[in-house]
Amino acid sequence: MEQQQRPIRVLVAKVGLDGHDRGAKVIASVLRDAGMEVIYTGLRQTPQMVVQAALQEDVDVIGVSILSGAHLTVFPKILALMHENQMNDVLLTGGGIIPEDDMQQLREMGVGELFPPGTDTPTIVNYITQWVRQNRSF
Repeated sequence: MEQQQRPIRVLVAKVGLDGHDRGAKVIASVLRDAGMEVIYTGLRQTPQMVVQAALQEDVDVIGVSILSGAHLTVFPKILALMHENQMNDVLLTGGGIIPEDDMQQLREMGVGELFPPGTDTPTIVNYITQWVRQNRSF
């Protein structure tokens, strides 16, 4: 008898004062429709709140939606907190208004792929699914 795999668990977060969450809600819905368990933290989270929720929920992926321009502050803080908590096998990814040069800089720090507005949603689902299959063991 084949063992049932648990669904991929994704925490979707909005960090800081950015109050626009329509994109985050759309992505959360798309990921749910793809069979993933999604925890949406809501607006105005701090990096500490995001990492604490990710630990409590035992997620495979943290997805941050950011439109405020604070991506070069937010992602490194979350990444540092993830390392402090030995979350080295959890994907940090996200999307929003992030210039390509900044995306490259964040990838070099260890952040996963970042998706601009208008990205085809199957691309995001496939990326998360592939990353989790290759980097997490259930």
